[in-house]
Amino acid sequence: MRITHLPSGTVVQCQNERSQFQNKQTAMKMLKSRLYEIEQRRKEEELSRQCDSSKKKIEWGSQIRSYVMHPYTMVKDHRTGLETGDAGGVMDGALDGFIEAYLRKKAEG
Repeated sequence: MRITHLPSGTVVQCQNERSQFQNKQTAMKMLKSRLYEIEQRRKEEELSRQCDSSKKKIEWGSQIRSYVMHPYTMVKDHRTGLETGDAGGVMDGALDGFIEAYLRKKAEG
C-alpha cells in the first residue's frame, strides 16, 4: 500500500501485513507521524526566526560574566563593563545592578 500526501508530496509505503486494509491503516499512521514531524520542524524553525536572530552561537569564551573568588572577590559583566566586589552577594542573587546596566546599555544602542 502506498499513500501520497499531495499538498506536501510526502509518500509512505507499507507491505508488512497480509491484508490490504491493515497495510492501509499502518501506512496512514506512518503518514500522520511524518506530517506531524514536518509540522513540528516548521514550528521550531519559525520560533527560532522569531527569536533574536542576531544572537551569536554560544561558544567557549563568549561568557557574559566572570567571577573571581580568590585572592580577592570580583564579578565583571562583559556586556556592560560593570564590576562589583560583592561576589557573594551576586552568588546569592543580587543581580539588580547588572540587570539595570544591561537595560541601560540596550536602550542606548
